[in-house]
Amino acid sequence: MDQGKSVPARDTGRNINTAPAKNIIDMVIGAGNFTTFTAGIKVAGLTDALAAKGPFTVFAPTDEAFKKLPSDACANLFQDSARLKAVLNYHVVSGDLMARDMKSGDAMTLQGSTLTAAVSSSDVRVNGVRITQADLVATNGVVHAIDEVILPKNWRLLAAAA
Repeated sequence: MDQGKSVPARDTGRNINTAPAKNIIDMVIGAGNFTTFTAGIKVAGLTDALAAKGPFTVFAPTDEAFKKLPSDACANLFQDSARLKAVLNYHVVSGDLMARDMKSGDAMTLQGSTLTAAVSSSDVRVNGVRITQADLVATNGVVHAIDEVILPKNWRLLAAAA
C-alpha cells in the first residue's frame, strides 16, 4: 500500500488545544467525507448509540473506502440492516484511543470480535488498513479516518449474483 498518505503514529492531529464541540455523529456528518458511513449509521439504527456518552474510538471509513468495495456490495449491505450494524460496530471500540496512545495488538470491537492494530513510527493501521486522518476529537470519543472498510475475520461482502 502507498505509505505516502499514512499518518505517523506520533502525529496527534488537530483539536489538541480546544475542547471538542461535537459528538461523534455530528463530527462525521460535518466532516463531509463520511457520507456513506453516516448513512449506514442511520440505516443500522446506531445514531443514538454513537451520540451517547462513550467514550468511543471510531475507525471511520471514508466515502472513498466504500467505493473500493465490490460492485453492488455496499447496496446489498445497506439492504441488510442487521449485517450493516455488525459491520459498522466492528469499526468501533470502547475507550478514547488517540493515535499516539495506540499500541500494537488486538482490541475488542462493539461487534464482539477483535481487530488488530499495528503501530509503527511511520503509521498506524487496523487490520492492515491505514489511518489516513487521525485524532478527530469529539465530545464522546475520537474518530480516525481509514481508507478501507474493515471486516471481522472470515467475513466477506459480496456483490449480487449475476
